[in-house]
Amino acid sequence: MTAARSLTTIAELADAGLVPEAKRADAAAVAERYAVAVTPALVGLIDADDPSDPIARQFVPDAAELVTLPEERADPIGDLAHSPVEGIVHRYPDRVLLKAVHVCPVYCRFCFRREMVGPEGLGTLSAKALDAAIAYIAERPEIWEVILTGGDPLVLSPRRLQAIMERLGAITHVKIVRFHTRVPVVDPARIDAALIDALKASGKTTYVALHANHPREFTADACAAVARIVDAGMVMISQTVLLKGVNDDADVLAALMRTFVENRVKPYYLHHPDLAPGTAHFRLTLAEGRALVESLRGRVSGLCQPAYILDIPGGHGKVRADSMAVEEADDGCFRLRDFRGDVHAYPPKAD
Repeated sequence: MTAARSLTTIAELADAGLVPEAKRADAAAVAERYAVAVTPALVGLIDADDPSDPIARQFVPDAAELVTLPEERADPIGDLAHSPVEGIVHRYPDRVLLKAVHVCPVYCRFCFRREMVGPEGLGTLSAKALDAAIAYIAERPEIWEVILTGGDPLVLSPRRLQAIMERLGAITHVKIVRFHTRVPVVDPARIDAALIDALKASGKTTYVALHANHPREFTADACAAVARIVDAGMVMISQTVLLKGVNDDADVLAALMRTFVENRVKPYYLHHPDLAPGTAHFRLTLAEGRALVESLRGRVSGLCQPAYILDIPGGHGKVRADSMAVEEADDGCFRLRDFRGDVHAYPPKAD
C-alpha cells in the first residue's frame, strides 16, 4: 500500500496555491512551532479563492496561531497527569488510551495535542515502551476498553496494527478496542483490505471513531472508505469539534450529522474546543455552543444528535456541556461538575 504524500512545508502549500505570498512569513512562523501536513485528498477539497474556506481553515497555518491566551495550556485535558506509563492515559476506571504513535497524516490547526504530535513530538512508542504499556493493561482486570489514539493510529502499517491487536486479543478482560482516526476522510485510499483486517482481533469488538468537522469532507472516496470499514463488521461512531468559521452554523452542523448517519456512522461526540495554545480563534463561548446545540433539537432526527462534550481542563474528565453539570456563574464563567462530583471553574484561572 502506498499512502498519499502529505504537503508538509509552507513552500509546498504555497506552490499548491494555499498560502498567498503576503501570508508566507506568518505561516512559516507557525510551522516553526507546530506541525503542518495536508494530504492531497484535502488539497483537492480546498477552494483557494475563498478566504473563509472551512477545509482550509482546519489545516492551513494561520497567523492567529501565534497568539496564546493566558488560560491556554500545552496539555489542556491533562493527559500527562494521568499517564502512569509512557503511551497510556488512564483517566477513567474501565478504559485507557493507548497512544502508540504521535504522528498524523494531517495536522489540525486546533489540535489539543499539538504540543505532542508531529515530527518533533513524542514520536512512536519504542518496543520497550509498548511492552510496558501492554503489560499495564494486562495487569489491570478493570480495563474493559482500550482506545488507540495519538496521533492517528491508522498511520501505522497493517503489520504493526495487527501485532498490537494480537497482543490486546490475548488479554481476556479487554472486550472493546476503539480506534480514533481522521484517515477515512483525509487519506481514504489507505483504508484497504489489509488495514481493515488488521483492526480485528478474536473475541474483541472493534469500534472506529471518525473525526470529521464539515460535510464537504465526505467525498465519494471518503464515503467508500467508510463503507469498507462498516461492511467489514465494525461499528463506526463520530467525533466532531465545534469550530468557529467551520461548523458553527445550525445548517452546516445538521448537514454534517445527517451525512454521518447516511454513511452508517453514529453521531457520538461534539467537542467544545480545548484550551490548546494558539487556538482561541476557533473557540465559541460555551454559551454560544450551548445555544447552537439546542437549535438542533427538533431540526434533525434523534439519530443525528451528538453529545456536546467539554473536557474539563486539568485532566478531570468530560462533562456534557449542555447538562445540569454545567452552571453559569455570576462572574460570566461556568462551574463544571466532574464525574467524581468535584466542581471546577471554566475558563480556568491562568497557571
